Amino acid sequence: MRVLHVIAEMGTGGAEALVAGMARAGAEFGWHSAVASGGGHRADVLRGHGVPTFSVPVARRRPVGVLRATAATRAAVRGFEPEVVLAHNVSASMVARLALVPKKVLLVTVFHGVAERDYAGAARVLRRTSGAVVTVAEATAARLRAAGVESVVIPNAVFPQEPRVDRATVRAALGADQDVPVALCLARMEPQKRHDVLLDAWSRIEGAELWLAGDGSLRPELERRGVRGVRFLGNRPDVADLLAACDVTVLTSDWEGMPVAVLESLAAGRPVVATDVDGVGEALAGGGGVVVPPRDPAATAEALGSLLFDEPRRVAMGAAGRAAVTAAHDPRVLMRSYDELLRSWGGRR
Repeated sequence: MRVLHVIAEMGTGGAEALVAGMARAGAEFGWHSAVASGGGHRADVLRGHGVPTFSVPVARRRPVGVLRATAATRAAVRGFEPEVVLAHNVSASMVARLALVPKKVLLVTVFHGVAERDYAGAARVLRRTSGAVVTVAEATAARLRAAGVESVVIPNAVFPQEPRVDRATVRAALGADQDVPVALCLARMEPQKRHDVLLDAWSRIEGAELWLAGDGSLRPELERRGVRGVRFLGNRPDVADLLAACDVTVLTSDWEGMPVAVLESLAAGRPVVATDVDGVGEALAGGGGVVVPPRDPAATAEALGSLLFDEPRRVAMGAAGRAAVTAAHDPRVLMRSYDELLRSWGGRR
């Protein structure tokens, strides 16, 4: 079965991690996979492993951008001749549908979530573009159902990624004290992720460091805040190394689907502090983290402090999280679920 993934970019985000994992793991299930995107370090890695990649400019919701992205995606379709297109998120679904006209190719949208106010608009696009929809969490499926679109839920999974270097080496390279407690945030610096809430929380914590891995439009504004103990690491391809070197991870988003950053943290045995939105509660249902209300710096600071300075609690919670994510977010289960659905919906057996 020839499967083309269409996604805006292939950088550090969770959807990108899922695509990278699926594109490589698909071979075990008889898939020949390719990825059409705006590029990024994950696309570079896939090319190195022999996965075909196609360059598609990011549409960014502008008419000219959509036309250019559509033309590039149509070229990818002609070059790869997929039997199934997996469009990751709503904008990719729209571009892929335009690119497929008039071809009779199954288009499945993997819906990773949108802000609550955007569900009605997302549903309108999905009804017009998608042959079927997969959602990554029960919470997002319920919101989409309320907006008039049914979906199949396949929870995100963690594809194994071992650190290349140890904790001490990472800390030494960053000039960080080997014994200082460290919280790590893996998130794009965009409004959804609410780094402003995180920095407000961090201003209440002393004797620890916060590492921000990711980049985005809000970085200059966040840097100008000058909050003590914060390191801006930019986009990093070495997430596994950073997880090995930190003690806790944190995510203060306004909304999420099933955040891969949370699942990666649990798999690395790192306890998580995260806002209780959408699929986050599902990801942490088996243990391994503390949920806090959205947009609540005081609660976030209290949860972080309770973990950063309590090593026995961190260790116990990390072990519980690792066991839970292994049981509930197995990549082979995810791939088997996608394989069965795509073949039943029209892929070749």
